Amino acid sequence: MLTHHRAADRFHSSFEWLDSWHSFSFGDHYEPTRMGFRALRVINDDRIAGGGGFPTHGHRDMEILTWVLEGAVAHRDSSGGEGLIQPGELQRMTAGRGIRHSEFNASTTASLHLLQIWLEPTSKGLTPGYQQTAFPVAERQGRLRLIASPTAREGSLSIAAAAEVYATLLAPGEQVTHAIAPGRHVWLQVASGAVLVNGVRLAAGDGLEISDEAAVTLIGVAEVNATNAEVVLFDLG
Repeated sequence: MLTHHRAADRFHSSFEWLDSWHSFSFGDHYEPTRMGFRALRVINDDRIAGGGGFPTHGHRDMEILTWVLEGAVAHRDSSGGEGLIQPGELQRMTAGRGIRHSEFNASTTASLHLLQIWLEPTSKGLTPGYQQTAFPVAERQGRLRLIASPTAREGSLSIAAAAEVYATLLAPGEQVTHAIAPGRHVWLQVASGAVLVNGVRLAAGDGLEISDEAAVTLIGVAEVNATNAEVVLFDLG
């Protein structure tokens, strides 16, 4: 079963320095039927103006992933984690029993575009922590690259959640297939470009919920001003 969630149907927040689209209920936007999918609780598609960002604030009991699409994030947290996150780099922050952090656009002029992802952890009260790894274009072009998993296999970031996260870049006509084990579910998030997924055409910002399917096939679709489609795939328990 495929359920198409269109970009325009997401919740929207806009402030002086932030333009954010929420795939699920978030902040002041609440809809009980849209509280997430399996372990996936938040996908925020954020654009942050130069000089803007989130001052120090707290989280707990959540696995938080930051995937940068354009620009760079300057991050600092109370676990001692600190870094500059650029396109092709994934950051994982384990909020656990409590963490405080800040995130700012590293540039005072250029725009920052990122996906912030929250996953429900398999255990509460974990020790807060931070990890960051680069996944070069060559590892993602025309293939599904595992970027986060509970076992950290294949060089992926370790996450304490019932999820495996993949990233891919697809030129027009390029194709990848992901097998779905019995009892597993998939969420696809299109970050940019367009793809055809099991016969459904998805555009930037669209999500696709997949259950009771044996496999999912993604094919890059030609689109004006987009040489690649960028997609994040969540394989969820």
